[in-house]
Amino acid sequence: MLFLKSTSAPVAPGVFTVDVAAKPPGKTFMVYVAVDAVDPPASFIEAVEGLGFKQVFTKPYTHHDGKKIVDIHFQKAGTDIFDGWTAAEKESNLQKLDEVLGGFNIKITPRVMSLAEAFR
Repeated sequence: MLFLKSTSAPVAPGVFTVDVAAKPPGKTFMVYVAVDAVDPPASFIEAVEGLGFKQVFTKPYTHHDGKKIVDIHFQKAGTDIFDGWTAAEKESNLQKLDEVLGGFNIKITPRVMSLAEAFR
């Protein structure tokens, strides 16, 4: 579950947070989002899926302020070992993701998770 301080200031309509992160060593990134469960942002979800990312995890919950939220995790397979991304795929996928999310006025900062965070 993504940590939300507040649901009063979404980063885009129906989108409360976006995290683009990879487990170490940091070659293959996933997209983690928290969206409005009552009125999911269909165009945002379709845009991410349009890049080839598939929903691999969906979990609804109620935020402490009473707002219904859905955590969605997206993953895109690559051509490297274990469906990972090659260096070229990493560069291309992150650039396309930045462009598409930029259309929603969302700025991403891809990051590599700590070992504790990645394997809990």
